[in-house]
Parts: sequence; C-alpha cells; structure tokens
Amino acid sequence: MADRRRINGPPGGTRPPVFASVQQSSTGAADRARRQRQPAELRKIFLKTGLIPTASGSSYLEFEPSASLAAARSNPKSLIPPSSALKLACTVHGPKPLPRSAAFSPNLVLTTHVKYAPFAARKRKGHIRDASERDLGVHLETAIRGAIVAERWPKSGLDITITVIEAEDDRWWGDAPNSHDASWGMMNVLAGCITAASAAIADARIDCLDLVSGGVAALVADDESPSSTGAPRLMLDMDPAEHQSIVSACVVAYMPARDEITELWLKGDSSRAALEKDDERTGHEALVDGAVDAARGANTVLAEAVKESMERSIAQV
Repeated sequence: MADRRRINGPPGGTRPPVFASVQQSSTGAADRARRQRQPAELRKIFLKTGLIPTASGSSYLEFEPSASLAAARSNPKSLIPPSSALKLACTVHGPKPLPRSAAFSPNLVLTTHVKYAPFAARKRKGHIRDASERDLGVHLETAIRGAIVAERWPKSGLDITITVIEAEDDRWWGDAPNSHDASWGMMNVLAGCITAASAAIADARIDCLDLVSGGVAALVADDESPSSTGAPRLMLDMDPAEHQSIVSACVVAYMPARDEITELWLKGDSSRAALEKDDERTGHEALVDGAVDAARGANTVLAEAVKESMERSIAQV
C-alpha cells in the first residue's frame, strides 16, 4: 500500500536534462539577430477589433519581429527564438454608472489596467501588478484621456484592461545580464497599448476627438554602425534584441488629424549633437520627430481596423 503522507516519485529512473549553451550556437559563435529593415521602416502590424463579445469594445494587436525569418534561415536547428513579437489584447467596459458610494464627477472617470501574462516576459510576472505595470497604466491613462470627450458622460466610468500576451525583450538572449540596464522593451509595449486601446474605444462607439496611435524611436550606437563619426543613428520602431547599445528612446501618443501629442515619454541620454552632418536637430528633437513618424505609420493600420469595425457593425444592422 502506498504511503499517502508523502509524494512518491516516479517508479522508473530518470535522467537529468541537458540544456544547450545560450552563448554559442551550433556554428561556435553567437548569432545575434540583426536589424534587416531600413532605419525608417516599420514592422508589420496586425490589428483586429471585436474579438471579445462580452466587452463593449475589444482589440488584438500583434507586431511581427523583423529578424525572426532571417535568423531562422541562418540557423534552422536552434530552438531559441531570435526575438519576441509583441502581442496584446485590450478590452473596454463602459461607459457604466459609477457606484453610489463614489463621489460626483462631471466627467467620465477613466481607469486603465495593464497586466503582463505570467509567461509574457523572460522574467516571470506575478499575479499582482508590479511597479512597471502600474507605470504603464499611468502613461496609458494620460495618452487616452486627451482624446476622449469626457464631459459627455457625467457620473460614468470607463475601464480599459490590457493583457500583454507576449512582451518585447529588453535585450538579446546571448547578451550579458547587465547589458541594456533600462527596460527598453516597455517603450514598445506602451506604444502598442496606446494603439490597441484607441481601436477598442472606437469599437465601443465612444466619442473621441481623434484616433490615438503610439510610436517609438531610438538612438542606437552599435559597433557595426557605418557612420564614420560614431554618432548614434535614429531608428524608428526599434527592437531592443537587434541592437547592442541603445542610447535613448522616445514614445509618443499622437493624434494625426489634430496634430497633437497627448503623451511623451523620453528615456536615456539624448544630449548628443546632430545625428548627421547635414542634420541640425538635437537628439531630443530627432527622437520626438521620429516617434511621431512612427505613430503616423501605425495610424494607417489603426484607421483601417476602425473602418472594418464600422462596416461590420453596419452589416449586422
């Protein structure tokens, strides 16, 4: 009779697992995923609305990693993905009446909630939101609040919940642990959250001043940079896993029809001089302009997704 007071092991013998080295590939050298796109070329975006019928509005957004296909062809036997693809889902509930215990509000009360799935990042996330997830929620609330016509829904609340299914890596898997000290992957996550939230709000038929899209730009100073002066290069829609050194990055929430920025987040040291010889802009100006250009590119996909949502709702009437 088995002993029920303890957990019995397997009846047969087991062998310890053998893991492949993450520092070297089968060829003997680490194959970093290099950027295959032009500096101003954006990644492909998949955006679809209306996937969650129980919510007032919903959207799903996914970024295609630019270096995955080239890296898979160069080393097809490797089981380690060269870079991650940003995947997130957004739901909007409301406008709904506030609880009776809540204070009177003449405007719409906006609540944002950003949560990583436990398996979304390389470092496993817990069930309780940490400081980074709360910061993303605050930035998202600021970006969306500038676009919603809040005075049309007094004594009402709007809840925006975003679940990050797969997040951007802060560094390449073969880099040293202390490389890329700043969490550069959060910049791309925030830009995706802004675009997905705007699509979900439009799917919920909530009046807004304009569609809000997120864009990211970064100053990159890689060793293989072709610039002879060694100045950092401006990259739109950067992937942290594709670069060795990121000097600074900027993410904006941009409304193209009104030409307004509702949120600006700048991180890193961008106090260096001009990027090129014929460029008179400073690092801050180049970052903001590049992030706005990236947001305009994301807005084209956002507008098409909202158009498809309107056509689908009209066909159901």
